[in-house]
Amino acid sequence: MRIFTASIATETNTFSPIPTSLDSYLTCIAFRPGEHPTDKPTLCTAPLFVARQRAQQEGFMLVEGSCFFAQPAGPTTRIAYETMREEILAQLKAALPVDGVLLGMHGAMVADGYDDCEGDMLERVRALVGPTCVIGVELDPHCHMTAKRVGLADIIVCFKEYPHVDILPRAEELLTLVLKTIRGEIRPVASLYDCGMIAFYPTTSEPNLSFVARQKSFEGRDGILSVSFVHGFPHADVPDMGSRMLVYSDGDKAKGAVLASQLGEEIIALRGRTAPPNLDFVDALDLALAADTAKGPAIIAEPADNAGGGSASDNTLALRELIARGLDNVAVAPLWDPQAVAFCLAVGPGARLRLRIGGKTSDLSGDPVDADCEVLAVARDQHQSFGEAKAPVGDLAAVRIGGVTVIMNTNRCQALGRELFTALGLDPSSYRLLVLKSAQHFMAGYGPIASHVFYSETQGPSTQRYETHAYSRIARPKWPLDAEASGTLLL
Repeated sequence: MRIFTASIATETNTFSPIPTSLDSYLTCIAFRPGEHPTDKPTLCTAPLFVARQRAQQEGFMLVEGSCFFAQPAGPTTRIAYETMREEILAQLKAALPVDGVLLGMHGAMVADGYDDCEGDMLERVRALVGPTCVIGVELDPHCHMTAKRVGLADIIVCFKEYPHVDILPRAEELLTLVLKTIRGEIRPVASLYDCGMIAFYPTTSEPNLSFVARQKSFEGRDGILSVSFVHGFPHADVPDMGSRMLVYSDGDKAKGAVLASQLGEEIIALRGRTAPPNLDFVDALDLALAADTAKGPAIIAEPADNAGGGSASDNTLALRELIARGLDNVAVAPLWDPQAVAFCLAVGPGARLRLRIGGKTSDLSGDPVDADCEVLAVARDQHQSFGEAKAPVGDLAAVRIGGVTVIMNTNRCQALGRELFTALGLDPSSYRLLVLKSAQHFMAGYGPIASHVFYSETQGPSTQRYETHAYSRIARPKWPLDAEASGTLLL
């Protein structure tokens, strides 16, 4: 048995001012065959990592292709996507014949001329391998689950948790289902239900916490093979954007369709209840300052300027408010400013200098903050934890403006792990308040030390106030933009 595996992934915010070029991938994650690390997977390469570990014990030969990933931003250029796509397809063609293909993709990748990169890639893979080869795909739940890709793949599995702490378990599940399909032990049949809605679903809080457990309760019994709830990625103006339910049954289409519709309707019934309050930043700050922080810092999340959703992560609204109030023992992280970091690296810890911080990318970044700063610490070539994976943050610098600590970095990214602080010799739990540029992934690393968590609205293309997006291409009606939106079974 021969299995080919590769990855091509990013999350595209079509409202982001930041272009995604080939260099965006090559300077983030670009592993050619055999180059993937042996100790840890990266985001969207878990299928390769798991298959490499299980190849010998499961009795198959693994052929590794290239793996590409870029930080979320605007659409990928046509030449970048087509260059990476053709590299992987050439590797697959050279590996033929194969019994299975494992692909690690995100599911919300958009390129110039391609609304559905994953569907396009799967179409070309299927044309090469033929109808009997088993194709398995792992996707992020923040994807656009198009009918095209579901029709082309044999099995698609999405992460269930947000933050995505289950990347490896879902890859294990995917590989197991692919191998069983190749061996003729199961016959996956897909059912896809469109919930007709956009929403935010953090799985560390109710009702989403219980819904994840409910998803899992159906798997592996009564002929149900897999249940994936697709949250959708609301920062993309493409036709198939939105929340969907994907169910695979073992040869029983009717059973899968019933369950997909049932669970989809349960999500519809939760409209307006799945997300914590999205507060204006000043209101979130007032609540955080009034909170009892004896057991740990209060945290204010800043989703709108979240690099993990395609934003620049250099908006200064929150920083300006903290400084204006003269607050002490508070921190902001991470603010993307390679130039300011370079200046801090040049002068070193203990130096004082006047810096222009943030506000550099677009009007959504706000005005830069000009301030006299003390350099607290610097560190080169750092990483932060993301579940089992490690994500590069580049060089780091911490400066203090009055009582406000600002963590800046050179690789645009969101707050994931506490290494943003600890790599600089700082203890995040020692602060009264942390303002983290992230929507939800921060909860894996920072949730355990937080006394309170508030979600705020500042400025940026990853806003959770979806009505402010200038959608023109998404399928309508769609809640909450349209009150009358309903669900429908697509497949």
